[in-house]
Amino acid sequence: MAKLIFDDSQEEIELPDDSPIAEACEQAGVPFACTEGVCGTCVIEIKEGGENLSSPTQEEEDFLGSNPCRERLACQCRIKQGNVRITF
Repeated sequence: MAKLIFDDSQEEIELPDDSPIAEACEQAGVPFACTEGVCGTCVIEIKEGGENLSSPTQEEEDFLGSNPCRERLACQCRIKQGNVRITF
């Protein structure tokens, strides 16, 4: 099981490995609009464990630039394994 940790609230949510994080983020208060990686409403900041997320999608690269490292779009990310600490 992977773990998504919200830095501000210290809430921890366990997710199966290779799960999308969008639903957990939305429940924790991350705002969403289009859910397709176009609007950028769901930008999150990766505090720790970015290597445990899926590679950036083309939509993320189009919105965040060709090397998103500290910011990702929650609607596009999957948590592969381990722990990921985020803030929004």
